[in-house]
Parts: sequence; C-alpha cells; structure tokens
Amino acid sequence: MDTTPRLELMNWLAGAGLTGLPENDLIRGFCERARDGGLDVSRGLVFIDTLHPIFEGRGFRWNDTETNESDAFEYGSTDHGEAATNWRRSAFFYMLENGHDELHIRVADIETLKFSIMGDLVNHGHKHCIAFVHRFGEAGSMGQMDCLYSYWATRREEGFTPHELAALRDLVPVLGLAIKSAAQVEIARTLGRVYLGRDAAEQVLRGKITRGVTERIKAVLWFSDLRGSTGISESIGPDEIIPFLNDYAEASIAAIHDSGGDVLKLIGDGVLAMFTGDDMGKAKRCALRAEHQFRKNMIALNAKRSAAGRPVTTAYIGLHVGEVFYGNIGSDDRLDFTVVGPSVNEVSRIASMCSSVDRPLLTSSAFRNGLDAAGRNYLVSTGRFVLRGISHAQDLYTLDPDIAADEAVGGKYERYLAG
Repeated sequence: MDTTPRLELMNWLAGAGLTGLPENDLIRGFCERARDGGLDVSRGLVFIDTLHPIFEGRGFRWNDTETNESDAFEYGSTDHGEAATNWRRSAFFYMLENGHDELHIRVADIETLKFSIMGDLVNHGHKHCIAFVHRFGEAGSMGQMDCLYSYWATRREEGFTPHELAALRDLVPVLGLAIKSAAQVEIARTLGRVYLGRDAAEQVLRGKITRGVTERIKAVLWFSDLRGSTGISESIGPDEIIPFLNDYAEASIAAIHDSGGDVLKLIGDGVLAMFTGDDMGKAKRCALRAEHQFRKNMIALNAKRSAAGRPVTTAYIGLHVGEVFYGNIGSDDRLDFTVVGPSVNEVSRIASMCSSVDRPLLTSSAFRNGLDAAGRNYLVSTGRFVLRGISHAQDLYTLDPDIAADEAVGGKYERYLAG
C-alpha cells in the first residue's frame, strides 16, 4: 500500500471518527478502502471492552466474502465459565501475558497453538494473520476499556508483505482512535440511560446541563414502594439484600419501560417514574398498563424466588397527574436531572396510603378524571382522605376487585389496556 492511499485512508478515518460513524461502518470502510489501496486483507476483527452493566465489551467483523456472521457482537464477562476459558486460550491473552503488542500467526499453526477465536480462519481459506494489542494508558482508560484488540488476515499463501505490515502498523492505531471515540460516545449514552433514565439522559447529552434550567411539563407520575422491605432486609443476610432489591427493581423498571415510561429515580426500594406525551389520556393508560405488567412480573418473580427458598414480597403503587418542573436541580458540582413540585410529593403520599387502605394500587382523583369513560369504570373509590402534608382532601381510587375475581372482566380490562 503506497504512501498516498495510506494518507488518504488516515484522513478518511479521522473524518469518519469526528462525524461519529458507527464502529461496524468504520471497520467496513477501513477494510474496503485498504483493499482498494493495495492491502490484501481478507478478514478483520476488532473488539474493545466497554463500561456497561451487562456487557464487558463489543466486537466488529469484516470479511471479503459473504458469511452468516453478524457485523457486530457483544460479549459478557470473561471472568468465569466458558468465556473465561476461551479468553485464556486466545492469542490476545497470550500477548498480554507475554508483553507482546504484535503477533504473527500462520493459520496452519492455529490448531497447534490452540488459540480460540481464530478457528474459523482455517475453515475459510485464510493463510496468515497479524494480531495487535494497542494499550490506551491510564489516562485514556475508562473502566475495563484499556486496550483495542484486533487481528487481520490474508488469503495469500506467503502472508502479508513487509510493506503491507508496515501499512497496518500505521493505519490500525488511527482506526483504533476512531473506534475508541465511537465507543466513548456509546458509553456516555449508556451511563446516562442507566443512571439518569432514558429521556433525562437524552436531555443531558443534548446540552441541558446548566444548573436551574428546568421546564414546566404535565406528566403522569408513578411512585412504587415494596411492601415490608425493611423487615425482609433485617431478616436476610447482607449478601442477599442487594439481589432482593435488584430482582424487584428489574420487575418494575422493565414494566415501566415496556409501557413507554421513564424511570427518574430509585429511592431505596422505591421507584419514581413518569409518563408523558401530548395526550394525557394515553399516558395514563400507559401507566395502568405498566402497573398491570408489573403485577405479572411480580407473580413470575415470586414463583422463582419461592422455589429457591428466598423471601418474596409485593408492592404498593401510587399514580397521579400534575405539573412538575423537569430539569437540573442541585449545586454546580452535583446536579440531579429529575422532577420536583407538589405533584411529586403528592404521588409519594398516595403510594404510602396503600398500606392504610390495604390496596396495592391507589390513584388520585386527577388521574381518574382524565381517563375516558371505559377507564374510569375500572377504578372505584376507596374513600376520601387528607394526605400527610397535603392541604386538601380528595377521593382515592383503586382497581375494581372484579378485574381479579372475574375472568371476563379481567379480559376486558387487558383489552382496554392494549388499545
């Protein structure tokens, strides 16, 4: 690969990295342009660890012929199980353990070397490959994301030429920089969604990070709280508390997200969420759909935990609707992107009334009144109450008991929620 196409490819990588081209497009564009420039690469694989609550990292592939492989893949922890075994048998682990940044491998020798990951090279006619490990250094690392791993193969019997190897040594670090940039953007989005919530993360990433900048919105508010969680936490071992909370948080968060809501805050075993949109009636139905799905999730979860001899519980949920301030609240050094206002206090008080009236769900009058006639018919009054810290009395509503007791009524309610 001559100097001119090499420089042109470097310039393309720099521009593609700056414009935010996705990683799989980066590696495809890199390989196709490298081949056009005279570099006889037949396969490329790049992977990079990340900062994610589920995945350890992401990888990207390119082949010169059609295969049934996906262009991108994600992998879990390599600390235990089969994944750990495969990692310890990989060429990259060997390179890290022995301090190598570069390793030349004749494909015919892979079986003897017993390197995992590369077995498919033999079956697809590749003859020689070169593997690289590019370390980021302490200042450039983020979590486990401290290296870029890659290998490049050719079908040429004699392997890559010295000139091609020199080109790869020049080009792969630039590709790595572009991929690292894309990966860091994805990490920022992931951290935002995980710790702030989906909509709040998008607001922050669009630049709404100035202290005191909020907007007044109307929202359906959800507050849920586990029943008897304090007593359960005191009765189980310390190592069981977090799994207990995680199980039930997953049941509620999954239901809220699947129904179009946004989780704003986890407060111990409590969950604050909201449902928004131009149509408040639709948002309220989404909240009821989330509550219904949450109960289904709880039934499945409790069956699983009971079978394992682990404690189970249920949850109280309050639903309300009102105007809130949505945005940045806190100090210059520590901000929270959330909702505040009297309506937020009110929904938490409504949820806390559930135990007093022995109902798993309570909604405010404002929530019920905004529903259509069919929806209002599924909510019945539990009485009139003055909530703690709220000056006015109001009727609180719960689901009609016939929904659970009568299969026909329950079926109609599910069809209403799905509508």
